[in-house]
Amino acid sequence: MDLQIPISKGNRSMKMYASRLEKLGILTFQDFLYHLPSRYEDFSIISKIAEIQPGETVTIQGQVLDMKSNYMRGARIKTMQKAIVADGTGSIELTWFNQPFLTKSILTNSQISASGKADMFGRNKTLSMQSPEYEILYNDAAKPIHTGRLIPVYPETQGVSSKWLRRQIYNILTQNMRQIQEYLPENLLKRYDFMSFPTALQEIHYPKNLESAQKARERLAFDELFLMQLKSNQRRAAWKEKQKGLPFEIEKFQTKIYECINSLPFKLTSAQQNALDNILNDLSLDKPMNRLLQGDVGSGKTIVAAMGMYAAYLNGYQSVIMAPTEILANQHYATISKLLEPLDVKVALVTGSKKPKGIRNQESGIREKNKKDPDSSFMIPDSNGDYDILVGTHALLSDNVKLKNLGLVIIDEQQRFGVEQRGTIRKKGNNPHLLTMTATPIPRTVALTMYGDLELSYLNEMPHGRKRVKTWLVPPEKRDGAYNWIHKQIKDTNSQVFIVCPFIEPSETMQTVKAVNQEYERLSNTIFPDLRLGLLHGKLKAKEKETVLKEFREGNFDILVATPVVEVGIDIPNATIILIEASERFGLAQLHQLRGRVGRGDKQSYCLLFTESKSSQAFVRLKSMETIFAGAELAELDLKLRGAGNLYGTAQHGIPKLKAASFSDINLIQKAKHAADEVFPHLSAYSSLQQKLMDTFDQNISPD
Repeated sequence: MDLQIPISKGNRSMKMYASRLEKLGILTFQDFLYHLPSRYEDFSIISKIAEIQPGETVTIQGQVLDMKSNYMRGARIKTMQKAIVADGTGSIELTWFNQPFLTKSILTNSQISASGKADMFGRNKTLSMQSPEYEILYNDAAKPIHTGRLIPVYPETQGVSSKWLRRQIYNILTQNMRQIQEYLPENLLKRYDFMSFPTALQEIHYPKNLESAQKARERLAFDELFLMQLKSNQRRAAWKEKQKGLPFEIEKFQTKIYECINSLPFKLTSAQQNALDNILNDLSLDKPMNRLLQGDVGSGKTIVAAMGMYAAYLNGYQSVIMAPTEILANQHYATISKLLEPLDVKVALVTGSKKPKGIRNQESGIREKNKKDPDSSFMIPDSNGDYDILVGTHALLSDNVKLKNLGLVIIDEQQRFGVEQRGTIRKKGNNPHLLTMTATPIPRTVALTMYGDLELSYLNEMPHGRKRVKTWLVPPEKRDGAYNWIHKQIKDTNSQVFIVCPFIEPSETMQTVKAVNQEYERLSNTIFPDLRLGLLHGKLKAKEKETVLKEFREGNFDILVATPVVEVGIDIPNATIILIEASERFGLAQLHQLRGRVGRGDKQSYCLLFTESKSSQAFVRLKSMETIFAGAELAELDLKLRGAGNLYGTAQHGIPKLKAASFSDINLIQKAKHAADEVFPHLSAYSSLQQKLMDTFDQNISPD
């Protein structure tokens, strides 16, 4: 059997399950083997019926003496199925509820194996097992799958039970074991004391004991991380093998670059200076740069990127910087224009609402006025590419956007763009340098696995003079007091406030979680009737968002009630307070990014975390925000407490879903990285199975 065959092309019975299995990530027959147990039920104690003690979890095996289904009148339970099983030492009653079909599969005189908790039930206190796992033993040589051993319990979905999955996985394993071969070098297996790959697949699903299951999971976890590292090495090698890049003359223009830096109204942090030195060194090489710049919100990534773009300008090259939202693109445009236009650098803007359509015949970029706001203006790019820096959103990918001599591509919040989009923008030039940036706090272990093909630079310092945002977890009984304090701060210090809610509209399933539309009305009418409130969320049109932000930035709103759309790209120096509702619903990394919306001026700023949750884990997580102010440290903590799937709230934002491994297992990650570095130079010496497995894992867990 070809394990790569899609489920939808299997037999008729399997086709019926295809759509259900897709919800579990099972698309091919091979995917069954990588659908790993979430836990195990210990049914390994096989007991004689006469020796069973009430309260024990055991397995019994015997003959069915009687099987019948009884109808229950006036009860929530409509039917009860009851079997009497004997093994020569005694008998026991097995009962199930509302499963009348069991009378067709559990027949009188058949041999049965049943596992579950035995106890005294009913008025007569009869020894019984309620709703046990069971299977029919058709002959003496039959090996039990669902009873009499450690039983795997799998992630399930409607219509797909663990029992059904166990049977399919057992059949696929037993029928295809010859296809499953070892591919790791023998020296690696010995060095790390790993069981073989076929044995690991067998033991993860049907382990001899818990220790064996754990060793199997360790081997499969290593494989995931190892293959991810090999893929990173492949991408790094492919990048280096590309045609010659565009080496910039850095020493020649070093004086001008540092004159620009020294003209800034602030001094670069040592982290900014180190990152800039790394970038300038990369730009001087004949291999295209491929670097990730990670830094907290407000750590100064845009300034570092701007210096790189200035170096490109001095060398006669164009630069583009692509952001995921118009809000962030406009913010970058404002910052870069203010910094570089006095140096005769032409900066242009292209977004969804400011497309270059209709100006193809213009011979140069022109400064246009916004009809609704005659004091604002933006540069629209011309058709022949007569500009030095182009700032924009996905609109940059349009064929209408022409570039004459692209030398540097910068992608902000890079995890929000796909591989094809990143490739499309680079194809507008001849192998330009690439700098990707993110404000998303990345745990070190995640960076090691996801971005092994990139050079990494970290901005782990805040700009000089920036005050830490005082953060408080506010209990429900102090909500009114917090509102009064906010009101006083606005009146006394002329501060502005963000209030963030997780949803736009109310949720039927989470009625206690505040929605931004309702909260805006409540706050406007009841809590702050004498203040000016604005509303911002993702369903507003781009122009509406810009208008709201402009009003807030100019001080026409005291409070902006918003969804997490304010997470990145909004710089309001006068905003000193952010209140986050249902804060337990956000990952610590996302809370940290939201906190970065305030504290951007010289005033003391505050972050108030509201929650109605009674969870002790939620309390520990949120309380950590009061004492930890480094994004990466918070992300590491969230990784340990909640796992990678919850790092950034409800969405993973490019974090791959590991099946066996964990991003918190730094020791195994380091082993996998060392092994991949050792094996990669000799990869061609291994069988085609190696590449096949790499492709399989790449499809399953690639961060792209």
